[in-house]
Amino acid sequence: MEESAHIIFTEGEFYQSHFDARAYFDSFYASPQGHPDEDYLPFELHQLSKTFSAGNLRGQRLIEVGTGPTIHSLISACEYFEEIVVSDFADSNRREIEKWLRQEEGCLDWNAIIQFVCELEGKRTPDEVAQRLRRTVKQVLRCDVRLENPFHPVTFEPADCVMTSLCLEAACKDLDTYRRAVQSLAALVKPGGALVITGVLEETFYMVGQQRFSCLKLSQSFIEKTLRDLGFSIQQFNTLPAKHDGVNEVSDFDAIFHLVAQKSI
Repeated sequence: MEESAHIIFTEGEFYQSHFDARAYFDSFYASPQGHPDEDYLPFELHQLSKTFSAGNLRGQRLIEVGTGPTIHSLISACEYFEEIVVSDFADSNRREIEKWLRQEEGCLDWNAIIQFVCELEGKRTPDEVAQRLRRTVKQVLRCDVRLENPFHPVTFEPADCVMTSLCLEAACKDLDTYRRAVQSLAALVKPGGALVITGVLEETFYMVGQQRFSCLKLSQSFIEKTLRDLGFSIQQFNTLPAKHDGVNEVSDFDAIFHLVAQKSI
């Protein structure tokens, strides 16, 4: 009985009742170095900076699916889009984003991360970035990637760019669900537009404080095939191997990945 309890996948409803947005921030985003046992955050910030600073991905709207309580993935991107839509399943995560957008007292402090990206790129001040981001994020919506339209009942015209980070492998209990979720995201991308995904390979769990969350084991080949089958050409697929020494009690991924895929016209 105890063993079967371990294999129940922690889907959206579990996040709604068990995910601690503050503990997540404190563990993984309190500094630009991220969690001491992982290289995830510096890798992601560098990759996103390179992806968007090139200037090829730009347009009217960027949609981020599964934003969590975070804004780090939008720091480089916000310069290149007129409006940004962010989303998450858990109410507590959306509340944290809204607090930051409204500059409420006690909101999560992203200054160190913004400063890091500004120093990386050397062209904007942290104040300019924060103001731009707060001005550009137009909607904070509930989403469920298991639905054909993740934002039901809200609908969108296809966007210039759709982005998701550490969401699909945590939200999808099996490979079929993952395929359908990617298909739903693909439908949100207009022809010629881009899908930007950051995630982890071969992970089965991660910890937020003392709470364990499930993760769907994914291989690079499966992800690439899923995207190609949906009419995307993969522009880049960069990976960074995990730096696990022995047993990692925080997560068990083999590698971090960042990909950019273009939808056929």
